Amino acid sequence: MGYKGFDKDYDVPKLHLPNPKPRKSKTNPNPSLTEEQRLENKTFSQIRIRVEHSLSGLKRFNILIHDFRNHIPKFIDHVAVTCAGLWNFKIAIRNLAILY
Repeated sequence: MGYKGFDKDYDVPKLHLPNPKPRKSKTNPNPSLTEEQRLENKTFSQIRIRVEHSLSGLKRFNILIHDFRNHIPKFIDHVAVTCAGLWNFKIAIRNLAILY
């Protein structure tokens, strides 16, 4: 629930948040999600895990983690694109190795 209130702070066209488990109360002593909500949460989780793994892979390039002190305009954008390309290339090579 780390993104609660995110849509109020930023102009986001569509924000997908997981369905929280209902709170326990006197009228609802056994709270649970519906099967549809569970499947939706599972789908979000599968996508979120892949995104988080990609971000952690990009962080292996130390230039993206540390303070960047170069003053060339747009250079950090070129560095980020280069790192993303190298990471995608690594994933593509890994997928090809699995196929053969």
